[in-house]
Amino acid sequence: MAQTVFDAKPIEITGQSVLPEWIDYNGHMNVAFYVLAFDKALDKVFDLLDIGEEYVQRTGDSAFVLQNHVTYLNELKLNDPIRVTFQQLDWDAKKVHYFVHMYHASEGFLAATAEQVMMHVSLETRRSSPFPPEAQAKLAAMQAAHMKLPRPESAGASIGIRRKSAA
Repeated sequence: MAQTVFDAKPIEITGQSVLPEWIDYNGHMNVAFYVLAFDKALDKVFDLLDIGEEYVQRTGDSAFVLQNHVTYLNELKLNDPIRVTFQQLDWDAKKVHYFVHMYHASEGFLAATAEQVMMHVSLETRRSSPFPPEAQAKLAAMQAAHMKLPRPESAGASIGIRRKSAA
């Protein structure tokens, strides 16, 4: 398979929109479906790396998300178009750390972000295993391109209630 060339810009994934079943009783997209939309976008990135659904069927290996930190910034509503960007932050032979932004595709506002770590897994043993050499070459190429990008401001953010200190 030919080497994929990655530019020094996040990978853009379009083509999703907010479905009726994603709307909750507050009249906006439910939090669970933000995660689903990020996951569907991630499938496109996995396809670029040749570790997507066809790879799983062919090899019996896959990738599992180990950690997920989502921030919800603005509401998405019924039929809103979605654009997701993917930026790789780090990787090793078994794991990838990345950051995704979700935008309203036509109005341009940032709706949510997610920072995730995923791991390559043998479905037979259900244990971690190294990415195949072809995927490692693509991850290295993506890392070389994406390391030129500014790190997302909220990458590595902790979660908690911020309190004003007493003066």
